[in-house]
Amino acid sequence: MLTDPVADYLTRIRNAIQKRFDTVDMPKSNFKVEISKILKQEGYIVDFENAKDQKKPTLRIKLKYKDGLSVISGLDRVSRPGRRIYSSSERVPKVLNGLGIAVVSTSKGLMTDRKARQEGLGGEIVCTVW
Repeated sequence: MLTDPVADYLTRIRNAIQKRFDTVDMPKSNFKVEISKILKQEGYIVDFENAKDQKKPTLRIKLKYKDGLSVISGLDRVSRPGRRIYSSSERVPKVLNGLGIAVVSTSKGLMTDRKARQEGLGGEIVCTVW
């Protein structure tokens, strides 16, 4: 049993990028699907889908590469089960001065740091991507 499925999600993507895999499979959850939607909207992954050939619900992510290098330079888990990190709307962190994104869990769902600042919402800082 996993204690932190989001850290497992990020680690699987990080490991797949290191090995230059085109796709990566992982157990599916609604939270992971929402993070994947954000990564797709921001251009960090090509697409994601439900893997039909698996017995258990599986999420398949198609990674994005440009000139042989991954679009994702780094993934970092900010808030962990042992130490939750919350931020107000004014103090939501900027990642690399706006070149990266922070995924924020707000009362209106998951969103990027930019959108959370625009809507005046704070929340739990789930992870950062650059």
